[in-house]
Amino acid sequence: KKEDKVVPVLLLQHHLLHSSHFSRESSVMFSLTVNSPKPLSLSTPFLPSHPHPLPTITHKPNLTPRPISALIIPPSGQRNQQYSTAPPQQQQLYQPFRPPPSPLPPKFRNLDINSKLEVLANRLGLWYEYAPLIPSLTSEGFTPSTLEEITGITGVEQNRLVVAAQVRDTLVECGLDEETLLFFESGGAELLYEIRLLSGKQRSDAARFVVRNGFDMKQAQDLARAMKDFPRRRIDYGWDKFTGDSPGDCLAFWFFRLAQEHAAAAAEELRVEAMEKALEVVETESARNVLVEVLEGKGVDKDSVIDEQVKVPLVRMKLGEVAESTKVVVLPVCKAEKREFEVEAAPWECGGVGDFGVVEAEKDWRRWVVLPGWQPIAGLERGGVAVSFKSGKLLPWKEKRKYKEEPVLVVADRGRKEVVVDDGFYLVLSGGNGSGDEGLMVERGLPLKEMGVEKSLGMVLLVVRPPRWEDEEQLIDED
Repeated sequence: KKEDKVVPVLLLQHHLLHSSHFSRESSVMFSLTVNSPKPLSLSTPFLPSHPHPLPTITHKPNLTPRPISALIIPPSGQRNQQYSTAPPQQQQLYQPFRPPPSPLPPKFRNLDINSKLEVLANRLGLWYEYAPLIPSLTSEGFTPSTLEEITGITGVEQNRLVVAAQVRDTLVECGLDEETLLFFESGGAELLYEIRLLSGKQRSDAARFVVRNGFDMKQAQDLARAMKDFPRRRIDYGWDKFTGDSPGDCLAFWFFRLAQEHAAAAAEELRVEAMEKALEVVETESARNVLVEVLEGKGVDKDSVIDEQVKVPLVRMKLGEVAESTKVVVLPVCKAEKREFEVEAAPWECGGVGDFGVVEAEKDWRRWVVLPGWQPIAGLERGGVAVSFKSGKLLPWKEKRKYKEEPVLVVADRGRKEVVVDDGFYLVLSGGNGSGDEGLMVERGLPLKEMGVEKSLGMVLLVVRPPRWEDEEQLIDED
């Protein structure tokens, strides 16, 4: 009975094998049947009878088709042969992982955690050599507070050492002279930390200037800020007489601007002190002549500079510029589409009151803006207002297309409404374009005179563009 059950299966296999249109499913079924580990025996009445049963078939018939997987994936032997005959350049595409070089000095690279902690606790070596041990231990799971308890180095000092060591590495890469580098061998991490915001070349110039003049940490901080701030002050009086590549000129211009702020506040002693500091550090002759003329009272009047030389400064705000400014200006903001009603209703005066300098306005207002104390608006104590425009299309000069769509702030002085300067700019009411979108606009003085306009809403002092994240002068993530 067992042998009779096998016969129909063999007949079906024989029929499928000789069929020209057998399906993929039948092939798979056939291969599974033949590959069965159970031996098959042949016994059928259609074959000649034998006194003894035929021997058991232990090998696969030659006519058996291979499985579909065998037609797609080659056997293991062929795969190995195929891979072994591959061109050598294909085998070299995959390179082994090579970790980046360790920032640690060679003598500290093979130390265990306890040895690294001992080096930091006992200050074994030069400061810029054991400073990289701090981030190495941080990667091992140590927090600044834990390192402070074990080594006695505070969290602030840890950060200062790590950053200063990186600054020193950039000085070495920039080819700083050996005499200046020797000054920072046994100390000076606090000085290098203060010049971290500068570029590589500026760091080298600042380091030489700090060593040559024996600056302390506060003086190094003022120098770095002055060098970083100098390119942003193109609209200030006397800027073109100072040299941006000279650290002494940048610091002198910093004190020169501080002296002007003291003069606006009627602090004569502080003004003279700032001018004397500027003369001590200035390096170029042209900048020194400007400082001497202003100190002796022979400088050019600031009002004439604004009216005749710099008509309307067009500046772009920098990220964090307000926080770095020693003096700021707070102005009420109006919308250009609100016509002249908001401009006339905005507060005329606001200022700091009390020991904390709390800003108070003569009446309530919803929208305010804080701007650095740039020279055109530094003395604007009453009547100042900022008008927000959705785009720079209404400005009376040619703009690049990408700038036309930017919003702008127009700062005007409502105390100077008379149209008297031909090359000046004034805030006036727009005539509209027939669509009902009447608002405010900026116009030159000469066209207004030709139209018979004698008074405006205020004389324009400054046009400000918003800051941009993609500005190349911004700080990088590392800084």
